[in-house]
Amino acid sequence: MNSNLVQLGRKKPVEIVIETDVVCGMKVTPESSAGNYFYNGKTYYFCAVGCLNRFKQTPEKYLQPQPTQQVKESTEIEFTCPMHPEIVQIGFGMCPKCGMALEPKTFTLTEDTSESDAMQHRFRVSLAFTLPIFLIAMSEMFAHIPRWSVWIQFVLSIPVVIYGGFPFFERGIDSIKNKSPNMFTLIAIGVGAAFIYSLVALFFPQLFPQVFHSHNGNIGVYFEAAAVIITLVLLGQILELRAGKQTKTALKEILQLSPKSARVIFDDNTEADLPIDELQIGAKLRVRANEKIPIDGVILSGQSSVDESMISGEAMPIFKETGAKVIGGTFNQQGSFVMQVEKIGRETLLSQIVRMVSEAQRTKAPIQNLADKVATYFVPSVIFTAIFTLIIWTFFGNIVFGFVCAVAVLIIACPCALGLATPMSVVVGTGNGAKNGVLIRNAEALQMLEKIDVLVVDKTGTLTEGKPKIALIKSFYNFTENEVLQIAASLEALSEHPLANAVTREATARNLRISQVENFQSITGKGVSGEIDGKFCKVESGKQKVENAKTTVEVIVNNEVIGVIELTDAIKSSAEETVTELKKLGIEIMMLTGDNKSVADFVAGQIGIEKIFANVLPSDKADIIRDLQLQGKIVAMAGDGVNDAIALTQSNVGIAPANGTDIAVESADIVLINGDLRGILRSINLSKAVMRNIRQNLFFAFAYNLLGVPLAAGLLYPVFGMILSPMIASLAMTFSSVSVIGNALRLRNTKL
Repeated sequence: MNSNLVQLGRKKPVEIVIETDVVCGMKVTPESSAGNYFYNGKTYYFCAVGCLNRFKQTPEKYLQPQPTQQVKESTEIEFTCPMHPEIVQIGFGMCPKCGMALEPKTFTLTEDTSESDAMQHRFRVSLAFTLPIFLIAMSEMFAHIPRWSVWIQFVLSIPVVIYGGFPFFERGIDSIKNKSPNMFTLIAIGVGAAFIYSLVALFFPQLFPQVFHSHNGNIGVYFEAAAVIITLVLLGQILELRAGKQTKTALKEILQLSPKSARVIFDDNTEADLPIDELQIGAKLRVRANEKIPIDGVILSGQSSVDESMISGEAMPIFKETGAKVIGGTFNQQGSFVMQVEKIGRETLLSQIVRMVSEAQRTKAPIQNLADKVATYFVPSVIFTAIFTLIIWTFFGNIVFGFVCAVAVLIIACPCALGLATPMSVVVGTGNGAKNGVLIRNAEALQMLEKIDVLVVDKTGTLTEGKPKIALIKSFYNFTENEVLQIAASLEALSEHPLANAVTREATARNLRISQVENFQSITGKGVSGEIDGKFCKVESGKQKVENAKTTVEVIVNNEVIGVIELTDAIKSSAEETVTELKKLGIEIMMLTGDNKSVADFVAGQIGIEKIFANVLPSDKADIIRDLQLQGKIVAMAGDGVNDAIALTQSNVGIAPANGTDIAVESADIVLINGDLRGILRSINLSKAVMRNIRQNLFFAFAYNLLGVPLAAGLLYPVFGMILSPMIASLAMTFSSVSVIGNALRLRNTKL
């Protein structure tokens, strides 16, 4: 405590007491403080309620001397490229290799939408000006249009090319500076050539030889081509950004699995609900029945059954008692307990899963890399050909003739067909896949799936239904099966246990009456009991049978076992057939599961899987897949739980059923709409068909260039007097695009 004496005129000096907030270090006075707390014979004052609450959770943490922090944590955010993770810089920007927008390396709940907003605004402006340009240009095919209509096209195309196309010209220029030609290089060259040629044709038509004039004396212009290309590319960028946003939304959802607040027990044994971000390591929390566990920690007192299926993949709840670890976001069932916080913030398991999913996502390269690799050789070749054409014809003819031929080369090499080759096949192919119960979430999956060597599958919810069902009811003495089930269902109707739900569902299906229960008790981890029609009845857990992986419960009346109910997680009907067919394709099948080995062995034996990994943690699944990849294997992973998210993104191709958890579905590249495992086979067939179609499209795209570029360069002019005018070059460019589109549409009828 510090005190200062202040002289106020001739009055007696006033003593002002100044205290230090031991949490944040701020200076406060008792009168202005947000609160105080009496601890170990001393009153402490705080600048804010948040500081007060933090102190009340763990007073000794703030009273013990803290080591001086020599290194201040950097607040600058590192950004990286999703296609080239080696590119890292401080702050937002564009990748110097591929031109894609960089993303933050560390995922947070806050999201920067400036790039998406800018692209959408550019698209809306471009679309508004492009539509009238396109209509005017198309009308020239059916009627004579006055010369002044060309000026309208020119004026309308200016905002499209300058404003809408600015990011593409910027990235195209950067790609040349960085000596890394990519699709943006092609777009910038194609649009720039069409627009500059049109400007020259509009303002200086007299420079063009008569062979380039149409019957009405006009020179063909391509303002509409430049505008349409920019508008379509902007639309593609928006769709790409939206796809990335959906992935980020899934990561947000997993962070939000934890409740927003927790019941904190303070040092003086008072309790209050505090926000999760105010919790301190070492704080005590009370977790009540039927609520989510707020954060990672250890049980200090009490016991309960906890549903950890979202993390472990195990359908059955796990009994927890003093000393057991609990995970934030998992669901506590009947019991209540007091826990101590062990991890907060980025150290919690859910946060670590988000971090690992983000890192695994950044290791993937989109299928567009194929076009970019081709562009690495194609773009310099086109530029060299155009320059060579200009030089040759300038030397042997005239510079105007050489310039026109050079422009024709650039126009016919416009990346329309090359740009459409991949996305058109992907769009049509994914549409066909959706009709057959296969949802393709990204094109990279189609590229990789045809090459997979290993398929890794989760058990619960993927190979099995993921919901316990009654397999058998045994009755003893004079009791019937329905009587045993009725007594069990009457008791279990008051329980929230997954096994209880299976019992009550079966009783409902058999139209059995649920009796009234008196003196009901739930014994956590053991069973339930109560009086029915004056008889003491009880349902308690039996022992799991290793030989058939079934869980049993015993039904007891007046201390006599009157029956046994066996429950099992049924294997999906399509599992065995799918595994058999995949083996015929030469694909190795492995099972990774968080379940115990006896259950895993039983399920694997039923469907013909030889290699099994049981009792596997989420991070271990990813490590196993990473080891396979280091061996040169191309790995696909099929799973449905939160615990599978890391492995799904680490794998070359992630597959999840549509009824899986949100994070599994969002992390997967392929979603099986109806959960049918035969969808994996359909996915592989679709991958082969689509990739074959893409290769055909690329052939069409480059075949026209191989034939058209020499013609545009004037190769036949010395012999036959023939020249490929820019108008014909534009027609050839359009025809190549039509060929690509027509070929891609054939995928609609492909049988999967």
